[in-house]
Amino acid sequence: MPVHSRWTSSIRSFGSGSLPKTLAEKILSRVAARDAKVGDLVIVPVSRVMVHDSVVDAVIAGLRDLGKERVWDTTKVAVFVDHAAPAPTPVVADSHRVLREWVRTQGIATFYDAGEGVCHQIMVEEGYCEPGTVIVGSDSHSNSYGAVGAFGAGMGATDIAVALALGRTWLRVPESIKVTFTGRPRKGVTMKDAIMRVVREIGTDGARYACVEFHGAGSLPQGDRITLAGMTTEMGAKAGIVVATPEAPDWLFPDHGAAYANEVTVDLSTLEPQIAVPPRVDQVVDVSEAVGQPVDVVFLGSCTNGRLVDMRQAAAVLRGRRISPEVRLEVVPSSRRQFEDAMADGTLLSLSAAGAVIGSSGCGPCLGRTGGVLAGQEVCLSTANRNYRGRMGSADASIFIGSPYVAAVAALTGVIDDPRPYLEATDAEFDDLVARRRAERAGRGAASVRSGDRARELMVAAARSGVAAEIDD
Repeated sequence: MPVHSRWTSSIRSFGSGSLPKTLAEKILSRVAARDAKVGDLVIVPVSRVMVHDSVVDAVIAGLRDLGKERVWDTTKVAVFVDHAAPAPTPVVADSHRVLREWVRTQGIATFYDAGEGVCHQIMVEEGYCEPGTVIVGSDSHSNSYGAVGAFGAGMGATDIAVALALGRTWLRVPESIKVTFTGRPRKGVTMKDAIMRVVREIGTDGARYACVEFHGAGSLPQGDRITLAGMTTEMGAKAGIVVATPEAPDWLFPDHGAAYANEVTVDLSTLEPQIAVPPRVDQVVDVSEAVGQPVDVVFLGSCTNGRLVDMRQAAAVLRGRRISPEVRLEVVPSSRRQFEDAMADGTLLSLSAAGAVIGSSGCGPCLGRTGGVLAGQEVCLSTANRNYRGRMGSADASIFIGSPYVAAVAALTGVIDDPRPYLEATDAEFDDLVARRRAERAGRGAASVRSGDRARELMVAAARSGVAAEIDD
């Protein structure tokens, strides 16, 4: 039974109208204080507005164009420096300086500077998303707030400026798509694979301005629910909401008989690991169809898969081995909390010892602005959410999308492969499998020597010869 939410509301419910309601209709009816149905235009209060560094200059300008110097309620605004952080250029640094000065002048207390993490991860894990309310953000993946039962929607700078000035916005009540998960995933299969399968079924515009309702996912860990809700953006959805989460109040449940524009069912018990093939996120295949694809760079992170559980999954595949010397593994935790938890339990140490580059918490290379952008002709296996041309750097680079398990195998072997045999193999079978896959990989890039290896070899040699050796710490 779901835990009762700590959230309360003084707005009376309009959930029992003449027709059964979807979650979107229930939430928008409640906050608009009227009976709202699909297609209606409603003006609704927002419980919070999220702004990040990439668009803050346009947002500030938009406020001034509206004749507003101050936001409507400083306690309901959250500001983040995460998209290009730490600042990679002087121009970006100047933009960050302007943002910080604006936050100080406005008196906004909810401000997370560079290194604290991705806006969406922090918004959910720090409890800024009130279930059953409308939250707008200056990022398309603000759908993520549906992980806890909020109607989260991304908007452009002008609409965000209006919301900041007035504390409300307008919406057309969207039609809804029902996605139902049945069964339990097998070892090596994750909810990232599940949502990729959904994107495969619906397509990049199959949920345009719709609300995607997830059924059979309410008891999942919060991180998995963020993955599901956030990636509804890749289907064109206005919002994505998980039904029956522990945070949701009792009224927040779709009515029996509610009308849906489309229904999709995914049997998790038969699901294979999935791969999105460039340059489309809906060009999804079973991993067996991509086995052997060479990879140069692996990115483990983003609001989609940068949590402790994702890093643990990667470490479980690596088993203390070094990654392929021709591959670069970039790990960027989604928040400082996730970063510190991964340090505390040794996961980050394990990944670093394997050869990973650990970045500060934030968006990292996900959008190609900082933290390891891709060169032309490079191939990346990313755990993020988008793979269109130029997303992570050069338009001539190729981005495959997969789960943390698939990412770890790609880092280990240099090619895309099914992670399940690696998870089930004995140590001897594991090493044989890794060696075979590395030998099959076409020559690409250059093999990197790992820092510290030569120092350790010198120390061992000195100890064996009886000669004292001094090695700088």
